[in-house]
Formats: sequence, structure tokens, C-alpha cells
Amino acid sequence: MQLSELIAAAGVAVRQKVGGDENIERVVYDSRAAVPETLFVCIRGFTGDGHAFAQRAYAAGCRAFLAEAALTLPDDAAIVYTNDTRRALAQVSAAFYGFPARDLTVIGITGTKGKTTTALMLAAILSENGMPAGYIGSNGADFMGNHFDTKNTTPESLELHYYFDLMRRAGCRAVVLEVSSQALYLERVYGIPFDAVAFTNLAPDHIGGVEHPTFAHYRDSKKQLFTDYGATFAVGNADDPETAYMLDGCGALCSSFGVGAGDFRAADITPFRAAGELGAEFTLTHFGERCRVRLPMPGAFSVHNALCAIALAHLYGIPAAASAATLAHTYVRGRFEIVKTPLDAVFILDYAHNGLSLTSALTTLRAYAPRRLVCVIGSVGGRTEGRRAELGKAVSAYADAAILTADNPDFEDPRAICDAIHAAFVREIPCETIPDRAEAVRYAVEHAGAGDIVLFAGKGHEQYQLVRGGKLPFSERRLIEETAAACALAKVE
Repeated sequence: MQLSELIAAAGVAVRQKVGGDENIERVVYDSRAAVPETLFVCIRGFTGDGHAFAQRAYAAGCRAFLAEAALTLPDDAAIVYTNDTRRALAQVSAAFYGFPARDLTVIGITGTKGKTTTALMLAAILSENGMPAGYIGSNGADFMGNHFDTKNTTPESLELHYYFDLMRRAGCRAVVLEVSSQALYLERVYGIPFDAVAFTNLAPDHIGGVEHPTFAHYRDSKKQLFTDYGATFAVGNADDPETAYMLDGCGALCSSFGVGAGDFRAADITPFRAAGELGAEFTLTHFGERCRVRLPMPGAFSVHNALCAIALAHLYGIPAAASAATLAHTYVRGRFEIVKTPLDAVFILDYAHNGLSLTSALTTLRAYAPRRLVCVIGSVGGRTEGRRAELGKAVSAYADAAILTADNPDFEDPRAICDAIHAAFVREIPCETIPDRAEAVRYAVEHAGAGDIVLFAGKGHEQYQLVRGGKLPFSERRLIEETAAACALAKVE
């Protein structure tokens, strides 16, 4: 495709065009990926500006550029200037891959908590009920037995349309997309034709540093999904006071879910514990119809996530009872995921990485009357200083014992991060500081007793550790399983 054809098909608002035309076989926004017949889109990031790397892309053979600011390049470079290259990247990406989202039913879910679990629940329900669906979010991109790791909750627009194209080619009819607040204000999802959108809940998070300057900015970024994308349907959480604000000005046909309120309503919520498994059951009512739902994951938040997924599935003709049948055997990797072992303790992986989510996780587990509630927790290095006090308060208030350790420390000293968490304890509880996370995991499993519940918080689905700029393979699940197997064998011997 010629550059002029691609720009025209994408509908990019051109401010100025310099140079001739070029054949485009690839679109990139990272100069390290630039080669001949590449269009290099100069976007501004939190720590760098793509315009500064245009010379590097040119040196690699690239001769086509999309930019906001003036570029100083040789005369054989073709440069298209526009006012917003992030928006233009989204437009060009869609056009380059042949507008794949137009051939999929796109469902977007936003909120502070619950996006991943709700999205994966919904994708499972749709796929088991005649509507093959892909998923893109914090747990990567999944469709038709394929899995790809992703860098962000909502990938950059170029990657999004690449995955949409793969899903379309694989036979997917729908895609369930986690839509982060940053994806909305950074235009990653610009132009995507959402058919349905959903709001799970809202609480202060991702505020400060390179993220959102204020809570209002964070909230208003999420609101865009309901007011700016022309969705046909919208689903909101009747139990969250921010839902009214989110749906104000939304032109979609709206429905709701909640506990004691909403169109899809849960009652008689009952926790259950059996054979190393924790879960919740509830009665769902929808306009007089009733069915019992059993979830292999604990907590009121799991009930809310299930209600949201059921409400969205209902929009596509799937009865609540059919959704319930799928949810009875649906597990979400790294989200209150129970690791089954031969030991009598319960081991749980979760992505809880701030004070709010950790408090919610620990108070939920307390309802299952553990002999001891033990929490293994750390905090990411380099950008989460404010969260450390929250985590210290939460773990000391609600756990019986803590093991402080690393969680993607990168260039920070993990012991210093642990000390910052410990300094915020509101009460003294038994506490070990083991900076090496692998050692901390082994210690937690080896010292777990019958009836204990051990929460490994922060890593969730992640299969790596960020240490001094390196991404090292790390599987918390595998470490738990191996250590537990060794402990069980030692007891037999």
C-alpha cells in the first residue's frame, strides 16, 4: 500500500505533506523496528519522544514518517504532519490491518478493579455458547487456544489492531477488551467501534507520577468510554456511587447489576470451602427469573464480576443459566487463583498490588475462618512509593502474619522497599523480610500449617521478575507446586 493511500484510508487529518510517496509494508512507532518500506509514527511517551528517534529510523532505511513536530531529514524522506500522532497511529493501524474491529463484536470493560476477571468470564461464556470470543487485557491476548503476552493492560493501538486481525482470521466473532484509563486518554482505543461497554467500579488509583495527575482526570478518562464511542449497550454497577456519573450523557441502552439492586441481582451469597478450594454461591434474579450460580473463586467482588459478565452475555441472547454453567468451571489466572497442592493449607495467587485491593483480598479470605491468614507481599520498584504505606497498613491490619519480599524491584533495593512497607504497619504481627521472592515463596509454603490460607499478592498472572532492567523468568505457581510436593514427600518419608 502506498503512503498516500494508507493516510487517505485511515482518515488522518493532514496538516502538511513533505516529499513524495512511499510503499508501506509495515507500521512502527519504535525506531528500533524500522526498516525499508516502513512508516515510522513519532509518538510522545512518558519518558521519551519518538520525534527524537526519527534520524535513527531513517538510518535503518525508513523513508516514511508521520509526525507532529518538525523533522530534519534528507530530501528523500516523505513526511506527513498531523496535530495528534497518537490518534493518527490508531487510525493508521486500523487501516493497515483492514479495519478488523469492524468484523468483530467489540465489548469494552473499564473500572478500577475487576476488569480482568469480568472480561475473561465473559469471553468464556460467549465462547461456550456459540460466539467464539477473544480476550485482550492484563493477562495478555487469548483466542482460539493462542496466547500472547502484552506489555500494558490495553496495548498500544498498533498491537490492538494486530490482535484483532489475528482473531478475525482465526474465526472469532467477538473480542472482550479491558479498557484502561490510560488507553482512553492516550488514544489507544480511538476509533474502535465498541458494541457494548461496562463499568465495574471506581476508586483512587494510578494517580501521580507518570500516570494521572488527579482523581478527576482518572475518572473523566474512564468516562470517555461511555460518552465518546457510540456503544449500543452499556452495563453499570448499581452498587457503585460513581455509576451515575459514568453513565451521564451515555446514549446507549443501559442495564445494571448489583447486590440487592440492579437488573441482574445477587442474593443469598454463601461462601464455601472444600478440598483446598474456596468459592462463593449466590442466587441470581433477573426480572423474576432465578438461578443458582456457583463460582470457584471467593469474595463479594467475584460475585460482582460474575454479575457483570452475565449481564453482558444476556445482551447477546445467552440465558443466565447458561452463563452460570460456564462460570461453574471458569478460573482466571492470577486473580484469586487457588494453587492445588497435596498440603492441607490453601495457597492463593492474586494481583492485589495496592492498599484497596489488598484490603479487599484479605478481608474476603478472613471470612473463610483460616487458622492463620498469611500474606506474602512486596511492591514494584521505581514508581509505587505511595502504595507502600497503603500495603503496610492493609497487611498489618488484616493478616495474621506477613512475609515481605520483592515484586519487580527493578533498580531499587528490595530490602528498602520492604522496610518502607513495614514502617507503615498499624499493629505488630509476625513478620519476615526475605528480599529474594523465590526464597520467600518457598519459606511461606514450608511454614504453612493445616488450615492456613496463604495469599501471594502482587504478581498474579505474571511470569517474570523485573530486576535491574532485566526481565527474568519467574513462575510463582511453579515454585508453590514444587515446594509443596517436596514438603508432602518429606512428610511421607
